[in-house]
Amino acid sequence: MQALIGKTVVAEVAEDELVQVEGNLYFPPESVRWEFFEDSSMPYTCLWKGRAQYWSARTPDGAHADAAWSYPSPIPSAVERVGVDFSGFIAFDPVQVTFLESRADMESL
Repeated sequence: MQALIGKTVVAEVAEDELVQVEGNLYFPPESVRWEFFEDSSMPYTCLWKGRAQYWSARTPDGAHADAAWSYPSPIPSAVERVGVDFSGFIAFDPVQVTFLESRADMESL
């Protein structure tokens, strides 16, 4: 699975390594191309997951505020509820990021 901003791949991982939470795909942190991201000061706390960390992206396609987020230390009951430890996994704003299942799908962009 690839996450793209414009035509720039910002994360890539096998589908079986993704974690789905509330309809969002969370990518393992090692699958993210961190050179495109910088910390955001966006404050957000989810009642059941805990405090979120946001990142803004800057790619050849432009700047994208608060394009990604994670829960560095989710509330333990959230990990139990999801069924897998998603600490530090990264989700992307589906309005700003496109998800492709294969490299062949890139040809249609």
